[in-house]
Amino acid sequence: MDDVAAALAASNFSRLPPPALQRLLAGARRTRVPAGSVTHREGEAVQHLELVVDGLVRVFVTAPDGRSMTVRYARRGALIGAVSLYAEGFRMPASTQAVVDTTVLRFSPDVVRRAASGDAHVAEALLHELADRVLSFVHEITDTAFTSVRHRVARHLLDLASQESWAGAGGRPTLTVEVSQRELADAVGSVREVVGRALRELRESGAISTHRDHIEILDPVRLSHEQGGTWVPDGPHR
Repeated sequence: MDDVAAALAASNFSRLPPPALQRLLAGARRTRVPAGSVTHREGEAVQHLELVVDGLVRVFVTAPDGRSMTVRYARRGALIGAVSLYAEGFRMPASTQAVVDTTVLRFSPDVVRRAASGDAHVAEALLHELADRVLSFVHEITDTAFTSVRHRVARHLLDLASQESWAGAGGRPTLTVEVSQRELADAVGSVREVVGRALRELRESGAISTHRDHIEILDPVRLSHEQGGTWVPDGPHR
């Protein structure tokens, strides 16, 4: 359970006293989610609180014509679903999908609510989490409008790769995107030459490798940091 402890240490539950943390963990279930799996769908009435232990989760909305837009990438230590515990008549405003094989810790909603009602430390941790989510979505608006081409390319590659997974050498799952530089340029509102420079920078960072007919995502978590569209606090609240 060392990986769970590391994820908790990176989350807004990091400063909870051990007894409070143990109460929260009562009934929690560790779940492995295969790459590409949609764990919650937009419109579902489901209360949940999940901690990303490892991997990468994409939170996205879908338009009537089938197009999707990512509103958050959740990495290790991220909590997902806190608002569902308290919003009246809650329905999922977005869907969640594992970009790569991902492990999540699923808390019991009833246990979390009881712990919050009886322990100010737990209530404060959840308030910090909800505040982070509000600030994240405010930053999402400005980031989507004003980020660099490199950031927009990284985000678009992740969005495309989330929809398709190929098997790489030795059967190891690899995220692969079939897209040309011109198509990327059109998608992010730029020109081919600028997109080419952005791809070179991402390749040099070790996040991707480029090939004649496809782009391979070597490190999805690194690429999610590059994409710049999801605000992340400097660290857990103290």
